Amino acid sequence: MAYIVIVNPAILSTPGTGIPFSGAATATVVVAASMTLLMGLYAGLPFAVAPGMGINAFVTFTIILGDGVPWPTAFGMVFWAGVLFLLISVTPLREQMARAIPTSLRIGAAAGIGLLLTLIGLRSTGLIAPDATALVKAGVADHRALFLLVGVAIAAALMRRGSPFAFLAAIFGVTAGAWAFGFATPPDRLVSAPDFSSVFLRLDIPGALAPALLPSIVAILFTDLFDSVSTFMGVATASGLTDERGEPRRLRQGLIVDAWATLGAGLAGTSSGTAFVENIAGIRMGARTGLASVVTALCFLPCLFIAPLTAAVPAYATAPVLVLVGVAMFQTAGRIGFERVEESLPAFLTLALVPLTLSITEGLLWGFVTHVVLFSVTGRARDVHPAMWVLAAVSAGLIGWGR
Repeated sequence: MAYIVIVNPAILSTPGTGIPFSGAATATVVVAASMTLLMGLYAGLPFAVAPGMGINAFVTFTIILGDGVPWPTAFGMVFWAGVLFLLISVTPLREQMARAIPTSLRIGAAAGIGLLLTLIGLRSTGLIAPDATALVKAGVADHRALFLLVGVAIAAALMRRGSPFAFLAAIFGVTAGAWAFGFATPPDRLVSAPDFSSVFLRLDIPGALAPALLPSIVAILFTDLFDSVSTFMGVATASGLTDERGEPRRLRQGLIVDAWATLGAGLAGTSSGTAFVENIAGIRMGARTGLASVVTALCFLPCLFIAPLTAAVPAYATAPVLVLVGVAMFQTAGRIGFERVEESLPAFLTLALVPLTLSITEGLLWGFVTHVVLFSVTGRARDVHPAMWVLAAVSAGLIGWGR
């Protein structure tokens, strides 16, 4: 997850937003460390939390740059979305909504996330490139592709030996090789002071309550809701962190922490925080309890000071990990029951849309809607959980509204 320390502030500080990189970087680390620690101590889960990808782009390009909302007001909107999120989370409502998601959709989400991670990894190596006609095309096989193979070989060899350092060794090995051969530049300095003066606690809470901004607050709320639910469901299902009913352990506590991560992000000066899909990497390496989250939170703290060092790690150094984790998550696809179309098609659509749209939320929205529609037309409407009708209605509204 360390990449988020660089990627998130880079997105938020896009020219035109007025957000300084240093302030956004400090806010990112503060949210990641504090909320991951809370996840470990309160929820007892090995789920690290940080500002999420996707929602940061929504806040930056749609709200701030697109709608012309000043960044303090935008972070105030994130704050209010977090307040609503928390109110829902402390009641049984959000947990019931999460438990209403059928197993087939959970499996489809997990497998789709695996493909998404693989796509991100391959794209960072240049093996996949965007194409206006065919969406994607084969890219150029250069030194990044070679480093991908080296990183996969290092990780695979150590994984076969049961080493918990397999993924870290791959990242460090590729980074060292890139520095040694001149494909990446080592940092000029290792440390820099954190920035608590530019965006921290500088949100505009009253201004965010303007009536014209309420639809965007609702959009942030439901994007957070679906992202967190889908991540908890997908990662827990893929990693076996489920109870005897096949549901994620301590789900309610985990969702409450996720809500606090959104509220806290607005205060710190960044976009919404959420549990990360990349948690599957740590879980695959043996993380099973909240102790892993406590250690991960402590590992985030030095990032307040070593931003120059983390910035010097090339993006393709994480590609081997993303590909290997993608393989691990995609294996759940074999558990989809293809005997009945009303169960298999929504799961398959979810699986396909997650990587094709680069959005877990988009995949689940269409999965919810098609699940209810197909169960209704095939005479199984009574088998649909009451909460699923609500989720499908909200999903249809968000799809039609365009979020």
